[in-house]
Amino acid sequence: MSSDDYKSVVMGRRSIRGYKPDPVPREVVEEVVSMAVRGPSSMNTQPWHLYVVSGEPLKKIREGNTERNLAGVPPSREIRSHGAYEGKHRERQIEIAVQLFEAMGIERYDKEARQDWVLRGFRQFDAPMCVVVTYDKELEGGDIAQFDCGGIVTGLVNAAWSKGLGCVVNSQGIMQSPVVREHAGIPDDQVIMICVAMGYPDDSFPANAVVSKRREVDDVANFVGFE
Repeated sequence: MSSDDYKSVVMGRRSIRGYKPDPVPREVVEEVVSMAVRGPSSMNTQPWHLYVVSGEPLKKIREGNTERNLAGVPPSREIRSHGAYEGKHRERQIEIAVQLFEAMGIERYDKEARQDWVLRGFRQFDAPMCVVVTYDKELEGGDIAQFDCGGIVTGLVNAAWSKGLGCVVNSQGIMQSPVVREHAGIPDDQVIMICVAMGYPDDSFPANAVVSKRREVDDVANFVGFE
């Protein structure tokens, strides 16, 4: 692949929140995974596991997530939360939310539409499949395994985009971890890190046209020792 091909994937990719119902062939997913696992990991430890979930098991996860959250069951994600965002991080969070709500025509005080949007997250945005990412529990307590999981997730979404698939990284989909663990068949010696909704993008879904604003190079990078 040329540098231009790589650039078109990285610069063209965006989060997809509306999907066609078409199933994704297993051989396509296997090719995506084969590319994603080429991502770097600390000392080649490769602590990740991927559970590619579709069909009836995914339906049960969606239903369990939705029912428990609507019933007020407290979240049970296995990753640590930092609490509410503040300052610049909160500003960026609001910025993308405004872009999405404007695209979807969701008014600020439309509680019903806003709740429906949140429920879409619990349902993995109705994608035909999702990938649950876990890591080995024996590595819990450090930060390196999570860093490595971030690397394979980046590989997943970019590889998927190169195959005509869209993704959205979605922590709401693992909000009720016992449900996910049961129906995805995840053993107790693994920690559920995140999930990635995946499928063919529905181009008629307004939010899919939204491209999040990114910080400029000069705002992100500090160049030290350059002339």
